[in-house]
Amino acid sequence: MNIYHTLKIAIGESHIETKEKLTQQLFAYCSQNELISSKDFEPIVFETPSYAHFCTVVAPKALKARKDFDTIEGLATLVHAITHIEYSAIDLALDAVYRFPHMPQAYKLDWLEVALDEIRHYKMLNALLVELGYNYGDFPVHSGLFDASNHTAHDVLERMAIIPRYHEANGLDVNPQIVKKLDNRRKNPMVKKLIDTLDIIYKEEIVHVQKGDKWFSYLCDIEKLDKDIYFKILEKYKLLDKHRPHFNVSARKEAGFSCGEIKRLAKVECE
Repeated sequence: MNIYHTLKIAIGESHIETKEKLTQQLFAYCSQNELISSKDFEPIVFETPSYAHFCTVVAPKALKARKDFDTIEGLATLVHAITHIEYSAIDLALDAVYRFPHMPQAYKLDWLEVALDEIRHYKMLNALLVELGYNYGDFPVHSGLFDASNHTAHDVLERMAIIPRYHEANGLDVNPQIVKKLDNRRKNPMVKKLIDTLDIIYKEEIVHVQKGDKWFSYLCDIEKLDKDIYFKILEKYKLLDKHRPHFNVSARKEAGFSCGEIKRLAKVECE
């Protein structure tokens, strides 16, 4: 099995069933064999995300605000936005394996496992979209996560800082706020299904951020860097001063953030 060729195909694949089958094969192989790339292996930089085959990609500012969750279309736009995040996360996890072949076997297994989780999350959410009468690709999307992966393609330390420890960690802040907004609509069966799905995703995303924290810490140790390098990386990408009104202290602590980091990020109490 040509592992890195298969990873490349899986990342570029837009059909979810094929992407899932390839990821399952990769995980099964990696569980039994060490992933080794050839000496002349050079990962490509993907020019477009795999979802560009069926999604209209626009600038973030071009997306309409999601406020009306009492209509089918309004609820569908919310589900679609979350579905897009989970689909994007599949390719990010696969790319973390493909792009950094020098990392340990345990690292590769971790991110292949994350990719399988994200596929499952995507399929749960898309099933809700279908029940609402829509499909993934029916609303415009932005390429923010894809762009972040390309910006960090040169450095695995920056990748771990920006993708799991920034973007996925932000999801831990946002998820409970979405549930809070939906809570008084629980009598709607579709809203109840969405809340239940978000609960599953929330718990598993904590584990994903934990994995990002583990490998960020590993790289800091290997390179003899203080973990405060995290803040320099955020500053480099102009992410340090982002306003964070709903900072999830307990989830971030569980995911590996120290109270020192949390206080610097959000100016909140942490013990």
